[in-house]
Amino acid sequence: MSPDNERHTLNKSNGSAFIRPAQRMEMLPEYVFGRLNAEKQRRRAEGIDIIDFGMGNPDMPASTDAIDKIREVLDDDKAHRYSRATGIPHLLRAVADHYKFAYGVDLDSESEIISTIGSKEGLSHLSLALLGPGDHCVVPEPYFPVHMWSAVIAGAGVTTIPVTDNAADMIKALGQLDEPPKALYLNYPHNPTGTTVDLPFFEEMVDWCRKHSVILVHDFAYKDITFDGYRAPSVLQVPGAKEIAVEFFTMSKSFNMAGWRCGFCMGNPRIIALLSRIKAFFDYGMFTPIQVAAIISLRKNTDEVRELARKYETRRDVLLNGLARAGWHIPSCSGAMFVWAPIPEPWRAMGAYRFAEWLLDEAEVLVTPGTGFGEAGEGYVRMSLVENTHRIRQAIRQIHRAMRQIPP
Repeated sequence: MSPDNERHTLNKSNGSAFIRPAQRMEMLPEYVFGRLNAEKQRRRAEGIDIIDFGMGNPDMPASTDAIDKIREVLDDDKAHRYSRATGIPHLLRAVADHYKFAYGVDLDSESEIISTIGSKEGLSHLSLALLGPGDHCVVPEPYFPVHMWSAVIAGAGVTTIPVTDNAADMIKALGQLDEPPKALYLNYPHNPTGTTVDLPFFEEMVDWCRKHSVILVHDFAYKDITFDGYRAPSVLQVPGAKEIAVEFFTMSKSFNMAGWRCGFCMGNPRIIALLSRIKAFFDYGMFTPIQVAAIISLRKNTDEVRELARKYETRRDVLLNGLARAGWHIPSCSGAMFVWAPIPEPWRAMGAYRFAEWLLDEAEVLVTPGTGFGEAGEGYVRMSLVENTHRIRQAIRQIHRAMRQIPP
């Protein structure tokens, strides 16, 4: 028997036993949005009208200006070639102008800003650029999955500490570690809890990170989705922050461009250079028409962003007030597009995942179990404000009807 025939016989006899995942795959949990989303799609295919508060996937369209611009640029044959991987110069300058106007922050568009294919891609590749076996980072919990698992995939050790809006509490938790971490991941307004902070919080955290030579990575995805007159600060507003910090911003939520995959990392030039270097081995950057459309949005749509935040605030109020009338009292928050809801006492013993399944079965409403954001999420579910007010009121009625039942 020839070697080729022998290999064919071996593989055939063993089926797919030779296909084995990398060891890192054994550390990864099922992605939080996977199983319940699949169940939602199955039920919708059967004609069941599931109201979706699951994934934070904006239901409103991008601006007319952005859509018109991308159609225009699509007609340019040159726009279909590989783009400049770090972002076209006009886009990076538009980001710098945006940060100067919004936060008074000066950024060098060539050395302190890089475009990313959404912030999730950028955060993942940054972890690969900064962390490896033997390194250690800290992630507040509950956490958005990429903050935790990008570090794990990179081979780093991860310690979680509680999410808080109090810098003294966070510094106390960090001080209880055996040694300072290499990196600290922050995310305000926070996903999933909606926790918000003011600039003095960042001033204290930047001061602590500088003293202990800790890299600070801030995910600022919800910077414009704020309520009740609150305005979220940028960590880069703190004097000296660029010595140790970078910040991620995405067009996904502020400009309803989630599917366009357009984001940026800004701050420390050494970290930006490292991210650029590793990304060079993985991608060729964003599609040029998307970058040009992003320039238009950054320069022209300030009023639309404010109106978008007002719509989310109205949705939040409708949901919280309606559920309160049904007997489900949920604390309000001033940022992000989510409601972080403690499970009502009669159902709390079910746990987050079973309660989410129960709502799907009995109320035909999809929510995300808090355990998808770490063990500290047990006892909570996250509701995304991605349905219009009519649908939210419908969901309230269905949840109210379900909650009249005796808990299983």
